[in-house]
Amino acid sequence: MEQVIVAFEHSGTGERVREILESGGTAACVLCRSADRVRRLAYRQRIGLVVCGFKLGDSTAQQLYRDLGGRCAMLVIASQSHLDMIADPEIGRLALPVTRGELNRTVSRMLREGPRGAEAPPRPGRPEEERRLIQRAKDVLMESRGLTEEQAHRLLQKQSMDLGVPLARAARAVLDRRKG
Repeated sequence: MEQVIVAFEHSGTGERVREILESGGTAACVLCRSADRVRRLAYRQRIGLVVCGFKLGDSTAQQLYRDLGGRCAMLVIASQSHLDMIADPEIGRLALPVTRGELNRTVSRMLREGPRGAEAPPRPGRPEEERRLIQRAKDVLMESRGLTEEQAHRLLQKQSMDLGVPLARAARAVLDRRKG
């Protein structure tokens, strides 16, 4: 039986998901409440899938997926409005409310398929200079508007899409406006 990490901020939710997957014979589960614990387990053990909520106490699911670097697949179970905020197409999504059957079928399918893109070469990330530029722009937005880092990132993304320019260019515009 495949090993699955079930990670939810609230232990009751994690316990229910674990009970459904184990009683259905779908997977053996390890329960976690923090992204840090998920990372440590994923680096030490062979994990096929992480099933989690949109946000853990110390990270969002999307950031956790990036941190895991393709080591395993991820399924996020959350409200549709939260699922709509996940930009990464490689992350599996299951909208609440979810039935036992839906959960077991989705987890079984994802375990069979493995991490999406596992056969493809890893995508190159943003150049370090762009990452620093984007981070500086987020810092400016967080300080000037009292936003969280996630809110600042979403605002940058929105500006980028509205202007039809790359994210780094929108970040540069934020920094230029601050200077001017």
